[in-house]
Order: sequence, then C-alpha cells, then structure tokens
Amino acid sequence: MSSKSPRTAIVIWLALVASQFAFAAETIHQQPTDFLDEYLPGCAQKALWLKADQKSDIERLVEHPFPGVRARYCLKDGKTAWILDEIGKTEPITSGIIVDQGKVERVRVLVFRESRGGEVHRSAFTRQYENAALDDERRLDRRIDGITGATLSVWALNRQVKLALYLDGLVREQSR
Repeated sequence: MSSKSPRTAIVIWLALVASQFAFAAETIHQQPTDFLDEYLPGCAQKALWLKADQKSDIERLVEHPFPGVRARYCLKDGKTAWILDEIGKTEPITSGIIVDQGKVERVRVLVFRESRGGEVHRSAFTRQYENAALDDERRLDRRIDGITGATLSVWALNRQVKLALYLDGLVREQSR
C-alpha cells in the first residue's frame, strides 16, 4: 500500500466534511420585515405574555421547552402575524405565518438553514396550510403531505403552524 493512500483518504474526508458546511448555508427567501410589509403592512407590534399553564400547553404542542415568557406578533384588522423559529434537524427554520380568525391565511419560509429539506419553502408545499385550523385536540385539522428527504423540516413547519394558531387563539381570547 502506498503512503499516498492514507493522505488521499484524509483529503477526501476533509473535503466531504467541509462540503456539509457549505451546503448548510443560510438561504434567505424573504426578510421578516419584508414579509410583514407585504402581508400585513402597517401592523401594530405586540407582545403576548404567557402564563405558566399556557407555556406548558405550548411545550406539549411543540414537543420541546419554549424559551421565554412572551411571544411577539403583529396585529392588524383582526389578523395576527407570527415570525417563528423551529429546529428542523439541527438548525432553525424561520417562518412567517398569518392567521385570520383562527385559520391560516399564509405560511412562508423566510430563512432556511438546513443542508436538506429546503423544498418546504416552495408555495406548492406551503399552500397546504391555507385555511388550516386546530382541532379540539390541538392538532392540525388536515393532513399535510410530506416531502421525501425533508421529513424533519415538514415536522418543524407543522409545529410552527400549530404554535401560531394556538397563540392566535390566546390573542383572540384576550381581546374578548
């Protein structure tokens, strides 16, 4: 065996490792402020302060600890806009979600940071969420078709949409 073989293997291995970082680069599809300007221009920025039981409900909904005790959102004409982060496989996916009277009006992947699963940003996928609501058990009231190779990204978007719908319900409850 020649002495070049181990060196060649190491170089190939390093190139493969480096390529993973290159492919995991952040893809910005739309800035959060631009999303708000496009879909809810002139909306009022608000903060929803969460009680302990609401935070517990959220943690059951998204299946992990929820950071902080408030959720920021925008409000205009009864519609709420949420900019939410959720981990796909290892990196956060940032999405903008517009909710009108407990139903999803728009979902947009704003920033995608994973090396795989980026197809979730396409409108052909995100349109599935339009008019979705939470059922009595806080599940989406419809089945969302997955994308081969993007299962964790799809699950992350499902959690974001469920969270936005739940938070919108809290906002509507408070305004009664």
